[in-house]
Amino acid sequence: MVVSILGCGWLGLPLAQFLKKEVSGIAVKGSTTSKSKLPLLKQAGITSYLIRLPDDLHDSDSASFWESDILILNIPPSAGTDPTPDSYPQLISDILKRAAEGGISKIIFTSSTSVYSSTGGLTTEEHAKPGTAARPSGEAVLKAENVIMESGLEYVILRLGGLYGYNRHPIKYLSGRKGLRDPLKPVNLIHQDDCIRVIAEVLGKEIKNEIFNVVSDGHPPRGEFYTSAARHFELPPPEFKDTPAIDYRVVSNKKLKKELNFSFTYPNPMDHTP
Repeated sequence: MVVSILGCGWLGLPLAQFLKKEVSGIAVKGSTTSKSKLPLLKQAGITSYLIRLPDDLHDSDSASFWESDILILNIPPSAGTDPTPDSYPQLISDILKRAAEGGISKIIFTSSTSVYSSTGGLTTEEHAKPGTAARPSGEAVLKAENVIMESGLEYVILRLGGLYGYNRHPIKYLSGRKGLRDPLKPVNLIHQDDCIRVIAEVLGKEIKNEIFNVVSDGHPPRGEFYTSAARHFELPPPEFKDTPAIDYRVVSNKKLKKELNFSFTYPNPMDHTP
């Protein structure tokens, strides 16, 4: 099996390294927009490519990147240069056409739980509806999902919660801030290691044309979570103001755990793992 990872950034690079080291029978190709990352990929035995979107989609130097069995599509809505709401779905459409030209038959898309409304209680994969996402970027991601589902290629869409782990933790962005709202709002997070393991599980199973929420088991209130995290990392805690409790979103991982028989290494974000 040959796997190409489009976007070897904070998640894609360790994913490529994990697949190369831990999964037998897989050849891994990886793309980056940064020349400085090319040596890191090469050192891990990953065939590396410099691909800047959308300009390099048909660049001859990266033609062999698209000659794979599976494409892991790991680029955010900010990819490309056009900030209009439809630019991301259009970019995804262009990527899929290029992938099909190279012989790729299956897409694994790292989507986001931002496709859901910020309210609604327990939220399953069926709850994503056009016009209900909490942010415009979520609407763009949902449109991109639809482009993938209508492409004719096999797909697995992974709706990732907020990513954390190692050098990335959301407390670093909120430390010391005052007047934050919604201390009772549950967090919907996923550790980098668990996210990588989910993708590896999908690659190892005959799963196609499915959507999974990828979030950890624990959903502590954000006020409690960030205060505890600040204490753990010895940072100034954020200050929350009391706001009425509303019907907050809690993203369900039931389908993922059942169909992949998946157990999380880091089930509770309150454990403040590395």
